[in-house]
Amino acid sequence: MIQPIKVLIVDDSAFMRRALATMIQSDPEIQVIGTARDGVEGVEKVAQLKPDIVTLDIEMPRMNGLEALKIIMEKMPLPVLMVSSLTEEGAKATLDAFDLGAVDFIPKNLQDLSLNIVKIKDVIIEKIKTVARKRPAFKQIKPPSEISKKIVTPVSIPKSFGAQLTRKASIVAIGTSTGGPKALQEVLPHLPSDFPVGGVIVQHMPPAFIGPFAQRLNQLSRVEIKEAEANDIIKPGLFLIAPGGRHMQVTRKKATEVGVEFSAEPSDSLHRPSVDQTMLSVARVFPGSCIGVILTGMGHDGLEGIRAIKAANGRTIAEDESSCVVYGMPRAIVENGLADKITPLSQIAGEIINMV
Repeated sequence: MIQPIKVLIVDDSAFMRRALATMIQSDPEIQVIGTARDGVEGVEKVAQLKPDIVTLDIEMPRMNGLEALKIIMEKMPLPVLMVSSLTEEGAKATLDAFDLGAVDFIPKNLQDLSLNIVKIKDVIIEKIKTVARKRPAFKQIKPPSEISKKIVTPVSIPKSFGAQLTRKASIVAIGTSTGGPKALQEVLPHLPSDFPVGGVIVQHMPPAFIGPFAQRLNQLSRVEIKEAEANDIIKPGLFLIAPGGRHMQVTRKKATEVGVEFSAEPSDSLHRPSVDQTMLSVARVFPGSCIGVILTGMGHDGLEGIRAIKAANGRTIAEDESSCVVYGMPRAIVENGLADKITPLSQIAGEIINMV
């Protein structure tokens, strides 16, 4: 018999503790083994109960979620899902939590909780199961304030197929989900300031999170990174991150100018923005000269986009299972035989540089 996944809930709201416990325990494979009302109690119960995974609120009395997370990751590291408000302040705190080792977050939106309880329950259960079973390797990442653009360690550029590659790329498209914020922080800062092409990025995140996330990546990187806007043009050294809540597509504006546009359609897409929608447009506009990269994430968003890039004679990279927080999106690429390179996260920047 498979042992249930043991969950500890840390939240100062009695309502949220009950709501999360009810949703989580509706699945027979998950067991809530305890709750805590603040960070102090949460740290104590992690040591006592030894859960498989923790849900951790950010704003709590005595000791907040970030302070508790730092202690947990230093003394008894395990998977932690932050419970985050969908605000700019919540976004910044959640990004700080990613830097400290949290693997993902659960949106804390009481209105959605009452209106879309079934959908939210399914998402939480899927995240708990996927992350707890993967048991990713945990390490603390230095906060952005401690990282300088000037001291980014150069990556080694693989030579495995460089001499054979006759076509050059005109754009890089990157798609990711769970684990993506940390993964992108380990790829983009290694690209040089004179990177010869532009790029587009789709990271599954709520709308309020994208702007602060883009700003943080830009601070860390030598290429320019920004949240995409309606009049943005694809140009060398600029990476555009799709805004939350809308699909981003690459479109040719003039003979020599390519930009981005946004749409709510298809409205039935599981994710908005969708990696597939962006990569399908990249394949159409840049046949034979595009690179598609799939990093860690749940599900299979990006599969059809990568398939289109391959069909258009582009190049493709999938993150290797060994470095993925969740080996879902890359697995779909690999199992369908669509990956030109299957590469650990630490080598992906080098592969991208080699391909352009």
